[in-house]
Amino acid sequence: MILAIETSCDDTCAAVVEADGRRALSNAVHTQTEHSRYGGVVPEVASRAHLERLDGVIERALSDAGVALEEIERVAVTVRPGLIGALLVGVAAAKGLAYSRRLPLVPVNHLEGHVAAAYLEDPDLEPPFVALVASGGHTALYAVGEDRTMHLLGETLDDAAGEALDKGARMLGLGFPGGPAISRAAEGGDPHRYEFPVALKERDSLDFSFSGLKTSLLYKIRELGPERVRKELAHLAAGYEAAVVEALSRKLLRAAELQRAGAVVVAGGVAANGRLRRRLREECSERGIGLVVPPPALCTDNAAMIGAAAAHTPEIPWPEYLSLNARSV
Repeated sequence: MILAIETSCDDTCAAVVEADGRRALSNAVHTQTEHSRYGGVVPEVASRAHLERLDGVIERALSDAGVALEEIERVAVTVRPGLIGALLVGVAAAKGLAYSRRLPLVPVNHLEGHVAAAYLEDPDLEPPFVALVASGGHTALYAVGEDRTMHLLGETLDDAAGEALDKGARMLGLGFPGGPAISRAAEGGDPHRYEFPVALKERDSLDFSFSGLKTSLLYKIRELGPERVRKELAHLAAGYEAAVVEALSRKLLRAAELQRAGAVVVAGGVAANGRLRRRLREECSERGIGLVVPPPALCTDNAAMIGAAAAHTPEIPWPEYLSLNARSV
């Protein structure tokens, strides 16, 4: 069994995953609430919170799985990308646990972890397929080969989709995190009342851009004024969310077409968005393409996905990983 640790941003996570990476026995997550007052994640605050809570989260993961530390065969940890201070907390803890029991250590790329969450949702899934990773820090399309190697097809040229949702929510006075806040505000709204731009519509472009979308919302808010914005909030939120969904679904489906992929995977925090899920279910059904979207608990940051990725990631034997370091990118 694999004990996995994830501390790349503001979620303190640990999980126990079976050796083949297809079943999680536990998935403990502590989401930091300290950052809501700042409207975004404060790296130093996140690092200190990980230090305070990681031991307890690891204990809970082992307890929930009904597994003793002595039964763990490998330790896996996120080493990149992410907030460097937060990553270092997880890496140091993983090193200590692995070294104390002379276990191998598996360094995992956070983005590969998001894609690997699909194996937990659909244990029969096998590459090749096309994957969209959409979160607060990353928006990119990958072709996943039979050897599970991820080849970049396109990425955002400016803001990530989740970042665009966070900033849009802040402009509309909806709070943080922005994705769920905009979805709640958009309920009952007409997504066609206010048209927002979708950039890079060229047929063969697989890159994203969300900076123009944010600017468009800013100008619309200034044009309407505070009172009308309050009255039109549901429609503004619905239109803004629809533009993000249109950009993500358009590029993903085009990538699947270009790669002749029989299946697509959507991962990352934005994959929890209900409008995006509904749109892709309809489009993939019409095209006869398989769609795997992990449940919301596996879309946001978690350690089960890190354990799933570790099953197919080269391990570092004891004690060679003592010099291993985290990387922010």
